[in-house]
Amino acid sequence: MEWQDDGLIIGARKHGETSVILEVMTRAHGRHLGLVKGGRSKRMQPLLQPGNSVEVTWRARLEEHLGFYAVEATKLRAGDLMSKPAALHGLNLMTALLRLLAERESHAGLYDRAMILIEDLKEPESAAGLVMFELAVLADCGFGVDLTECAATGSREDLVYVSPKSSRAVSRVAGEPYKERLFRLPPFLRHGRANHISRDDLRDGFKLAGYFLTRNLFAPRGLGLPDAHDAYVALLMKGD
Repeated sequence: MEWQDDGLIIGARKHGETSVILEVMTRAHGRHLGLVKGGRSKRMQPLLQPGNSVEVTWRARLEEHLGFYAVEATKLRAGDLMSKPAALHGLNLMTALLRLLAERESHAGLYDRAMILIEDLKEPESAAGLVMFELAVLADCGFGVDLTECAATGSREDLVYVSPKSSRAVSRVAGEPYKERLFRLPPFLRHGRANHISRDDLRDGFKLAGYFLTRNLFAPRGLGLPDAHDAYVALLMKGD
């Protein structure tokens, strides 16, 4: 068995005295692990860091085996991302979300989103992209949040809330009597990125996405929301 693919490194762990089990989000083969012989060498360690882009060749005798990776770095960005706290928290959040995906299951669209987002992580505008990425992970895992029409009336106008029960948008009129129990829907999640998104809108976006991520993906695995999520929001609200 053999294939070649482009990928984003999302994790690595030691194996034996000299090797590494590398976790890569690939475009065509999804989240995939493989053994890199000599991965702990001084030459290889800088290449096998989360956030770096690579071209991997995977080989195994049988498809179900762990297999071996031959790795060629195509873009080394880990050092730059680690130099800025917000970018580092964003990277840690992205990799934690991608690890929720089932192994060896293709998510080409999500991979493409990740590659766009990771290039923006050092920019302030990446906050909106991270919220959208969180919602995209939910959707790819079968827990999409429906923001297209009101859950109560079917209206597509004046959608300002989201129901924590139904994971659907709610209009202002329908939601007014229950607004204390609903999430606020930031306009940028309805209309896409805007030039000026307030910190309050971003905070509410992370609150909304964080709730559904916890309920549907992390809690069933016995996990809490990644520390990077709250750390990123805290820096965002400070303006750092």
